[in-house]
Amino acid sequence: MRILIVEDDGLLADSLIRAMAAAGYAADLAGDGELALKMLLDGCYDLAILDLNLPRLDGLAVLKQLRAARRALPVIILTARDMVEDRVKGLDLGADDYLTKPFSLAELEARVRALLRRGQGGGGACIECGDLSFDSAGRRASLCDETLDLSARELAVLETLLFRQGKVVSKEQLIDSLCAWDEEVSPNAIEVYIHRLRKKLEPGGVVIRTLRGLGYLMDKA
Repeated sequence: MRILIVEDDGLLADSLIRAMAAAGYAADLAGDGELALKMLLDGCYDLAILDLNLPRLDGLAVLKQLRAARRALPVIILTARDMVEDRVKGLDLGADDYLTKPFSLAELEARVRALLRRGQGGGGACIECGDLSFDSAGRRASLCDETLDLSARELAVLETLLFRQGKVVSKEQLIDSLCAWDEEVSPNAIEVYIHRLRKKLEPGGVVIRTLRGLGYLMDKA
């Protein structure tokens, strides 16, 4: 899963980037509104955390233009503006959630998880495919009630496939979900992660199908 953090406070931005990375997300940063809007329109993001008091273009203007372009990714407003009218305006313009500063990092992470689940059609913290279960809150996967030993990258690939189960996921989408802009993952590395996941999942009746020229599809055997 890939998140764009829009925040011009350098210390807070660094803290958010580290927190999202520790939670298993690929995170990019935009320090002003114009850059944020360009990245959101040009990139492939699953969620945005958006400050309102931004240089060059206000956060509400970013949100308004994003929704006008029919981009439906979840947006959490994270701001010092705590007046009721500010909340109402932000939500009316298309924000999915509104959190004021100072805030609890644990609460922000919980809201991120909830919106990502909702965006993929999931309701609870646990996502399932046959005997495979993924706890998005605890960042644990189990097969037939046995915890799977997965690397951080394998877990991230598994999460992306599970959130999009029933849909084809391309290599490019998997790379985007794993990497921030200052990182690189090759298509060959994706093949390695898929191969390792197949070996660990197929004994439990969960398969990752390859659709030539299109990508991968997670399904029950």
